[in-house]
Amino acid sequence: MRLKTKGLVLAATLLLVTLALPSAASAASFLGFGTGSPGGVYFPLGGAMADLWNRYLPDVNVTAESTAASVENSRLVGNGDADLGMVLGSVAYRAYKGEEPFEKPLPLRALFQMYPAPEHIVTLKGTGITSARDLAGRRVSTEAPGSGAETIALMILKAYGIDPDSGMRRARLSQTESTGALRDGVIDAAFFNFAYPASAVTELATTRDVELVSLEPDMLEKLLEVNPFMVPVTVPAGTYTGVDHDTLALGDSNLVVVNADMPEELAYQLVKTLYEHASELFDVHPVAHQLVPENGVNTPIPLHPGAERFFREVGALHD
Repeated sequence: MRLKTKGLVLAATLLLVTLALPSAASAASFLGFGTGSPGGVYFPLGGAMADLWNRYLPDVNVTAESTAASVENSRLVGNGDADLGMVLGSVAYRAYKGEEPFEKPLPLRALFQMYPAPEHIVTLKGTGITSARDLAGRRVSTEAPGSGAETIALMILKAYGIDPDSGMRRARLSQTESTGALRDGVIDAAFFNFAYPASAVTELATTRDVELVSLEPDMLEKLLEVNPFMVPVTVPAGTYTGVDHDTLALGDSNLVVVNADMPEELAYQLVKTLYEHASELFDVHPVAHQLVPENGVNTPIPLHPGAERFFREVGALHD
């Protein structure tokens, strides 16, 4: 009898201890989120995303961390040293494929595209430049040497059959220098790569009649076939003063990536929560206005199954 009583007391004690402990299903997920340097867009936007997830997902604790951005974040997430990372689409594609500067394929999946960075071809009204073909023989800045903007500019010029060194008068100016050269009439056009609306173009449009050059649909299709890590982008009419038409552009995407091993339900909840409360990020940076599901699905690497599930539910992704 005494043994039985002791057994009942022990069983009751174990039950109370079990009830007091959190179950595996309710245990918090502590997630590291690689962003970028404090001076860029990634760092403040990533911090705001982390705060949003922490407020609306009680079992998730996301810590945003400053990093060297795309290449480092790809490695951190691919190697399991971070759970989420902000990465340029072209870099994510190379990491996924195991191309330079990566030694082997990394198991990355996209949660969503944050925003695209379209290649702006900027000129002034009255130059007669209405197509990239018209850049032949003109004074054009392809941006600073080695920059992302220059890399994309060379893709576009090649597609149009224009040699950047012999087929036009080429300058290789920084963003600030290109803007000043356009304003002063030193160059006829300039390539830039940034999310819209870009302050450089917005400010130029306050003193000059700015024009954006749109790519022809067939040329954009050709560019995407040759460069599958790029994405099509439409810069809406009215984004810049005086530009009253949609502008079709070649863009590099900016993604949030995770490891393929992330549980489907966790990925689903992260994406769902982000889009349900995206308006709370609008004051952080103007690019947050592009956080809509229709943009989110445009990624150069496969979406995580949890992300796919959400995008199908809201009709942004179809079979």
